[in-house]
Amino acid sequence: MATGERLNPPASTDVPRADTVRTSSLYNDDLAPVTAERRNWGTYNYAALWVAMSVNIPTYLLASGMIAGGMNWKQAIFTVFLGNVLVLIPMLLNAHAGARYGIPFPVFARASFGVLGANVPALLRALVACGWFGIQTWIGGQAINAMLVALNPRWNEVRWGVPLCFAAFWLLHVIVIARGIRTIRWLQGVTAPFLLAIGMALLVWAVVKAGGFGPMLATPSKFHSFGEFFRFFAPSLTGVVGFWATVALNIPDFTRYARSQRAQVLGQALGLPATMTFYSFIGIAVTSATVLIFGQAIWDPVAVLARLGNPAAVVIAMIALLLATLNVNVAANLVSPSNDFSNLAPRVISFRTGGLISCVVGAAVFQPWKLLANYSNYITGWLVGYSGFLGPIAGVMICDYFVIRKKIIVVEDLYQRHGFYEFTGGVNLRAIAALVAGAGVAFIGLFVPALRALYDYAWFVGFAVSFVVYYALMSRKPSARSAPRAA
Repeated sequence: MATGERLNPPASTDVPRADTVRTSSLYNDDLAPVTAERRNWGTYNYAALWVAMSVNIPTYLLASGMIAGGMNWKQAIFTVFLGNVLVLIPMLLNAHAGARYGIPFPVFARASFGVLGANVPALLRALVACGWFGIQTWIGGQAINAMLVALNPRWNEVRWGVPLCFAAFWLLHVIVIARGIRTIRWLQGVTAPFLLAIGMALLVWAVVKAGGFGPMLATPSKFHSFGEFFRFFAPSLTGVVGFWATVALNIPDFTRYARSQRAQVLGQALGLPATMTFYSFIGIAVTSATVLIFGQAIWDPVAVLARLGNPAAVVIAMIALLLATLNVNVAANLVSPSNDFSNLAPRVISFRTGGLISCVVGAAVFQPWKLLANYSNYITGWLVGYSGFLGPIAGVMICDYFVIRKKIIVVEDLYQRHGFYEFTGGVNLRAIAALVAGAGVAFIGLFVPALRALYDYAWFVGFAVSFVVYYALMSRKPSARSAPRAA
């Protein structure tokens, strides 16, 4: 049986031989395994990472969109909490390889998709991240515009006001990504407690203005039967999972810096579900309060804050939201595509160059104002839609690492052609077939009304189908004819 087609390598290799990989076309310093002395992220760093990434406007919009769609506050909170507990499972599973071997997501994907085939999941993940970058940057631009209007109402008359604010916030991201991962870590550690305090202040304001929690949370569900509720619950739950389905794939980009498996597992388990549920509750409560305060449900926090009336309060609130948006946008939507684009041509595209590419694609290609036009476009269109691609990728990678490979990876071969992960011309066609099968089944529901449930559960359906298909294909006896030449 040829090397590239064996299911398991003969032994584990946690630290690759530098002399064998540095000359490879698949290697650069940004994609290289993190050395032991640089693995210094502890439990607090990972908890802070999730606090920084969860406390942001899209989180608020996710929860407030459920209220706008008809849920009461208990139904919305339950949906958010359940979805984040569910997505934490594949996240921790994918995180293991990063912490153990010190490798980023696109390199980890080479073990299942092949050294060249890994570009397929990496690019799909990168494009979704670019879309998120565009959404977050557009929101940040709106926040800057609202802050300037509060300081000087005449700014509202400037014809290109919003685009200029969008460009300014975009440029700030370019500066941060150019300074590298250390700046990202510093931002997360320093700002996390401050962001939680701002969220609490916003909640207190809503409680006071609405006359207490009772009036705020008294709005009943608009659903008159369990069937009506479940039809909205299914895509909402998938939307919550899809919200972090991106990071569930590229979490090795962060856990490669972990001091230990325990540090990253404990930090993520403490940080993700609790923070997402807490900040979602703020979105739910404040959105409910806007009905009493302003006479209508306003699901956009920028629009809410712009109505505070006190210019100083508006400025402080907008600065807090801008800081939160910058944190999550860099950590969740630039780190991964920077590595993913670098994976296309490691010798040519560095982490910083990949980040600049991500900034340009996110700003120029996607139209975030359409995705944020209403809660339906945001949840069932954007979140559920792209989860149909990311769920199958997770299914393949988790099946490969835990079931097929038994957590054993020959790291140096991840950076070489014609080695253990060469498969067929650098591509594992079985992984591609499983990915296509998973996504195909999920998206059937988008075009066949009778099978709509397949799309409503796109991430779950895609994950399950690709996991089973990949296992079935990889369990078959490899063909000697198609097996590549050993290194």
